[in-house]
Amino acid sequence: MRARIGKLGVALLAFTLSGAAIPAFADESKRVSEASAVIKELMAMPEMKVPPALFKDAAGIAVIPGVMKGGLMVGGRFGTGVMVVREKSGEWSAPAFVSLGGGSLGWQIGAESTDFILVFKTRRSVDGLTKGKFTVGVDASVAAGPVGRTVEADTDALMKAEIVSYSRSRGLFAGVSMEGAVLHIDADANAAFYKQKGIKTDQIFSGKVANDSTEVLQFRELLKRYASGM
Repeated sequence: MRARIGKLGVALLAFTLSGAAIPAFADESKRVSEASAVIKELMAMPEMKVPPALFKDAAGIAVIPGVMKGGLMVGGRFGTGVMVVREKSGEWSAPAFVSLGGGSLGWQIGAESTDFILVFKTRRSVDGLTKGKFTVGVDASVAAGPVGRTVEADTDALMKAEIVSYSRSRGLFAGVSMEGAVLHIDADANAAFYKQKGIKTDQIFSGKVANDSTEVLQFRELLKRYASGM
C-alpha cells in the first residue's frame, strides 16, 4: 500500500512539474511571436515605419507588445517583451525577456493597448540593462524617434540620445517620450525559456546559450531584413 502511495506521489509530482513547465515555455514563445507580429506590421507601413537606418546601426532593440493601461495598477509593471543585441559578428543575439513599467508613456486617448519599440544606439545603454534594472532617461538619454523613409536627425536631443523610442496605438507608429520608464530583466522568463536556472542576461547576449526555436529564428530574420531596408 505504501509503495503504491509512494508511486502515486512521484507520478503526481512529475505531472505537476511537467504541466508547469509547458505553459511557462509556451508563454515565452508567445512573447517572441507577438514581437515578430509588431515588426511585421511595422514593415508594412512605408510612410510611418521606423527608419531602417536606425535598425541598421542599432546596438540593441527591445519590443514590448500589447502594453495595457490597466496593468499600471499591477505592481508597477504593465508590459512584457523581448530584447536582442547585435553580436560582434553583426548578427542579432538570442532574445532576453524584459518587463516595462513606470514613467509617463504618453497614452493616447481611446487606446486600450500600445506597442513599444526601443532602439538602443550605443553598447553602453545595452550593458546598463544587463544589470537587471534600467531607467530610461536616467541610465541613458532618450528621445522620441522619427518616422518615415529617412532619418532627419535635426535636433540635438535626437542626435545625442542613446535610446530612440516609439509607440504604436490604433495602427500608427509615432515617436514617444519614455522618460522614467523602467526596464527590468525578467529572470524567471529567461530561466524558463532557456531551461537554465539562474541564467545571466550577458550569457544570452554573448551567445553562450541559445534557443533556436522557430519563433526566435523568425524574429531575428525579420530584424535582419528590416535593417537592410527590404
